[in-house]
Amino acid sequence: MVFTVATDPLRSGLVSSLHRPGGNLTGSSGFQAELEAKRLELLRELRPDATTIGVLVNPNVSYIDAQLNDIRSSAASIGREIAIVNASTIAEIDAAFASLQQMRVDALSVAIDAFFFDRASQIVVLATRHAVPALYFRREFPAVGGLMSYGSNAEEGYRILGVYAGRILKGEKPGDLPVQLPTKFELVINLSTARALTLEVPPTLLARADEVIE
Repeated sequence: MVFTVATDPLRSGLVSSLHRPGGNLTGSSGFQAELEAKRLELLRELRPDATTIGVLVNPNVSYIDAQLNDIRSSAASIGREIAIVNASTIAEIDAAFASLQQMRVDALSVAIDAFFFDRASQIVVLATRHAVPALYFRREFPAVGGLMSYGSNAEEGYRILGVYAGRILKGEKPGDLPVQLPTKFELVINLSTARALTLEVPPTLLARADEVIE
């Protein structure tokens, strides 16, 4: 079996070693869930005046406890309050943004989740409607009007799946092939959305961006 996962497969117990996973499993990890701390730091840089940062999470994902621990620890380390809102259905996403408005959050981090990726357009529209500066985990969000994203390149993970599948078909054992980790993380900024939010993106962020959408 060849996999690609968003989380650390060692931390989640999927494999016992990254270098030699053993058994019949190998693949790649995007380490997306482990980037929540970095995303909060980027939001602080974007909005240094922000005191409360909202975080949208799906309470039904298997790694939710580790994800929330990372988020809370990271928020404490940068001296920010966080407001966790849950959503696992389309209706709950709408309700979550209504709650964020009542909480008067200054910015929003959308935590890694496949369901949120599927609902990217809905989430981006709601963030714009509620005028919430939001940071996402995949570049597809700013591509459809979201403000910013930071994460690994998913296409690289898919490429590794193809390479490993070919090697296994030629006789190599999955357990002998090391789990591949991302070598690059991408920061994408949509300046058009920033202007619509009357938000000035710091030059330091723009200088580090891998892509700026005008």
